[in-house]
Amino acid sequence: MSATFEPLGSSIPRPTLASAALPPRVRRVLEHLYALVSDEMSRQLEAMLGEFEQQLFKHADLARNPAQQASHLETLRTTRLNRADLVPRYLALVESELTTIRDPVGAPLESNGSAPAFRDLKLVEHGEVDESLLLRTIAARQESRAGLPLLLLGQRFGVLAGQPAFDAERLPVGPYALGKILSDAAHALQISPEARLHLYKVFDHQVMTGYAQLVETMNALLARENVLPSLSFVPIRPRSPQRQEGQRRVAEPGEAVDAPQRQRPMTDWPGNHDGGTGPALESETFNLLQQLLAARRDAMNRLRPGAGGSDAGAPRPTLTREELANALSALQDVPLHQAPPRNLTDVRQTLLAQARQQRGEATFLSRDDADTFELLDLFYNEIGRELRSDAAVGTLLNRLQVPLVRLALQDRGFFVRNEHPARQLLNAVAEAGAHWVPRDEADPQLNDQLRRAVDHVVENYDGDNGVFENANRQLQEHLRAMARKAEVAERRHVEAARGKEKLVLAKRQASDAIEAIISEHKLPRFVQTLLSQAWTDVLTLTLLRSGEDSEEWQRQLDATREIVAANAAGQLGQVSSALGEDIEAALTQVGYHVEDAGAISRQLVTGTVAANDDAASRTELALKLKARTRLGTDDAPAPKAAERTPKEQECWRHLRTLPFGTWFEFDIGDAGEVVRRRLSWFSPVTDNALFVNQRGQRVAEQSLDSLARQVAAGRARVVTEEKSRLVDRAWGAVMGALGQLVGHNNHSEAHA
Repeated sequence: MSATFEPLGSSIPRPTLASAALPPRVRRVLEHLYALVSDEMSRQLEAMLGEFEQQLFKHADLARNPAQQASHLETLRTTRLNRADLVPRYLALVESELTTIRDPVGAPLESNGSAPAFRDLKLVEHGEVDESLLLRTIAARQESRAGLPLLLLGQRFGVLAGQPAFDAERLPVGPYALGKILSDAAHALQISPEARLHLYKVFDHQVMTGYAQLVETMNALLARENVLPSLSFVPIRPRSPQRQEGQRRVAEPGEAVDAPQRQRPMTDWPGNHDGGTGPALESETFNLLQQLLAARRDAMNRLRPGAGGSDAGAPRPTLTREELANALSALQDVPLHQAPPRNLTDVRQTLLAQARQQRGEATFLSRDDADTFELLDLFYNEIGRELRSDAAVGTLLNRLQVPLVRLALQDRGFFVRNEHPARQLLNAVAEAGAHWVPRDEADPQLNDQLRRAVDHVVENYDGDNGVFENANRQLQEHLRAMARKAEVAERRHVEAARGKEKLVLAKRQASDAIEAIISEHKLPRFVQTLLSQAWTDVLTLTLLRSGEDSEEWQRQLDATREIVAANAAGQLGQVSSALGEDIEAALTQVGYHVEDAGAISRQLVTGTVAANDDAASRTELALKLKARTRLGTDDAPAPKAAERTPKEQECWRHLRTLPFGTWFEFDIGDAGEVVRRRLSWFSPVTDNALFVNQRGQRVAEQSLDSLARQVAAGRARVVTEEKSRLVDRAWGAVMGALGQLVGHNNHSEAHA
């Protein structure tokens, strides 16, 4: 066997960042980066192992013969026995990789240059080749997905290493390195090569799906550590006022406090907000986009080691616009049961492969057409980052790719006009699967409308923009109807919340009135209990029905004074029988049974002497009171919270100025999930806040104090009018990514 195992208790010591010969600043930056990566990877690897074990158990349960079942169960047993070794070993190997960033390129691991001994040579089994191919396939797919952020990360590692930019294969935290590290660490499980292949597939789906986001997080950390911080968006030209009004986005945690005047909170329901309608200079703007793309290609060539300008040779044969339109039309007519292309790169490669077959030579797209494909591909990639991984709308978005690229080739306004019907349609489809929409809140009716709209476009679009307009108009009508239903549902919940607040305030006032009356009297404890519970309910209901200026309220206060006077004096017969009947009737009105109301009335009106003589009845009555649900018991006061910090206090003050209907984004758990909730109403008196979801359904109630602490901690954010639409956020990310490379290209010599 070619597999070798290190003794788990005596593994070879590996270099650490603390012992590595690195400059102090580089070591500190790498330590911070390692802390980030180790925290994220340890959680994901544990989840991977859990999923791997579940799949092994499932395979054993579905095995066709006892031998297969025994094999799966043995792998499961071995994995459970050794799983504790994998994560520490994996993280140690990651740290070891980070210590080598300043090693010369291609330097041998051993400095003595001696040839390997015969005992070190081995035959490579087919299983190891399969493992290597699978890991490289996974890495190549992640390299494609991470794209630009991965190139930027390589540039920053080049600065840390004092060398040219690292490519994806050399990056110590790149997809190839992480796969190779897993291959090494997986030997700690002592499982078969076939089981390791299965493990790598779980690694791909469980861990590497979030790799692109991890790359962006690493870039952000290195930028904060002042490693090429200028790799940021550089505006090409000022935005028009109309575009600024139309754009929306999510505020950063501190912005809810620091810039409330500059950014207006988003209060519209989904489907009610439209893009800006400012004038679109389509030709000029598209030319600007082409300049950005050209600068992007140039910058990527500079960042990619060994790349040059060899492509700029003799003129190459290109597809005419008519040939391209005919090929796309044929691709659009593919039957529904056949899977659509996964992305625009697949569409492009399919078209060029067909053209090569027809012409017998390599064929290319014209510059304008290639730029359109590239822009739409970047746009789609950014939209994909905003979607849940399990979103059902992914198939609909894939089906829209070909009609959209056909539209964009002839109508450049798609890229530059927020109100473009195709752009609005794309936004509606994408937002149905947005990462801030929980899985259990998916709307089957909306999904059906989206499917119909996409079917209409795919089946009927042949160069007529009216097809998109018709599909979008019907879909927008449905979204507006949904918004009206959500608003009606929300209004019911707000009225209920206001009613609860009135109950709480009335209960407080009733309690205060009783406290004021008995403050100068010494009453038996049981009488105080009856007054603070049963009789408080009576006064609360009187306030709600009649108000504090009514004769009924004054009459109940007088009755309270008589009750207190009778029990304080301790003399029988001082309370009239009519008052006792009134007390009993009032108690029945707040839900007490006739027998219990009579018992409470007798305890309140007979005075202390009689009350002290009836201990058994008092005990029975106390048990009934304890078991009874009272008015407003679900609004019991919460324990006093800790004093707010200055930042939390500032957030709390700002939250009280927000309009009803403001949307918030909340972080859910530690997996990076986000959910949007609408602040429908809050009380400046009780500090209680009501939240609903996109259907207007009540989903949470919490205090503004709790919300302020979440905002201050960065776990909640106000969604502002700038870029609240998913497509606007995605397009802003495209422009930002292009601007990053342009900005770096303009300043590359300064950071050389």
